[in-house]
Amino acid sequence: MKIFIPTPLRQYAGKKDVVEVRAATVGEALAQLTSTHPDLKRHLYTEDGKLRAFVNVYLNDEDVRYLSDKENTRVKDSDHLSIIPSIAGGRDVRSVRPNLLCPITRWPNHPIRKAARNDGD
Repeated sequence: MKIFIPTPLRQYAGKKDVVEVRAATVGEALAQLTSTHPDLKRHLYTEDGKLRAFVNVYLNDEDVRYLSDKENTRVKDSDHLSIIPSIAGGRDVRSVRPNLLCPITRWPNHPIRKAARNDGD
């Protein structure tokens, strides 16, 4: 089966975008991947051996966390695993343009502003 390696983790997988393994379950496939490329293990698993919360693994198009057997799910040679790390961060656009996401302050004739002006009548 094929395991697709995301760009940020390829440096730990010999710069490969796909690694082929022979395994009977999702867990065995990941174990074989991390034994072949040991530097990947610390990026995929916690110290107690659980998949990290920010690492999403998909068997074909199904999130492994939601499969009934999770990592014990059986696989075939024609299956593929995709490792998708969660990406976080960036810049809060409101710090640059605070009124961008707030139509009430952006448009003086917004219905809520009109209602607020007329509230004291």
